[in-house]
Amino acid sequence: CLPANQERFANGKLVTVQFHPSAQVVMTAGHDRSVSLFQVDGIRNPRIQSIYLESFPIYKACFSVDGEQVIATGTHHKMFFVYDMMSGSIIPIQKVRGVDERFLRNFELSPDGSFMLLTGTSGYLHLLSMKTKELISTMKVNGRCTASAFTPDSSKIYSYSKEGEVFIWDVRSRKCLHKFEDEGSLEGKCIAVSKNNQYVACGSASGVVNLYTTDVCLKENHPKPVKAIMNLVTSATCVTFNPTTEILAVASRETDEAVKLV
Repeated sequence: CLPANQERFANGKLVTVQFHPSAQVVMTAGHDRSVSLFQVDGIRNPRIQSIYLESFPIYKACFSVDGEQVIATGTHHKMFFVYDMMSGSIIPIQKVRGVDERFLRNFELSPDGSFMLLTGTSGYLHLLSMKTKELISTMKVNGRCTASAFTPDSSKIYSYSKEGEVFIWDVRSRKCLHKFEDEGSLEGKCIAVSKNNQYVACGSASGVVNLYTTDVCLKENHPKPVKAIMNLVTSATCVTFNPTTEILAVASRETDEAVKLV
């Protein structure tokens, strides 16, 4: 089986590998300041295109929900880039009015394609319009926010703090609906909501991933997980559900081959 990016291996660490939402295309992006697109045919996997962002090591890149744009944030930059694949233009978003951050790294896109959520420092969460890339509102968690996830219907946001608390926000009113403590978490790292909105998975620095049902998360302050997954020995830095909610992938970037499917 050929590597998907065999026609152009990265010169530095890869931070994003993502399939296009509707085409047989995979994107790679990383510290070598490039975003590359490959046609996945399983034979040659030809490279379609690479774009180079000068002096901009990439922290995260993501396809828009409609698959027409790629959003890319840098490791130490206030600005971010939008690559419009239809026109081929690279649009720098130098400053978002009302967002005063030293750098912008982590972000999430809502499943309905309407919103972009930027994770700021000191617990600030900035909700942007995906269409205009302008600020709609800012929310704040206690402590520092390490990860966020939209619900499948884009009506709520789950934000996980470094202190192990999860805040549930209503997107329309930007009000905090509820908060709960992730059992045994000393430091929150990653969070995911299943596609059928039945489960929430919280991964912590200890490597434990707790699985909760969403209805319990919305009611209780100290919910009991339905399952605690203890397969990882280093920090859980990534959790994601498959589309049918039958498999949960948990991974750690702190050691090689630390990926488990549960």
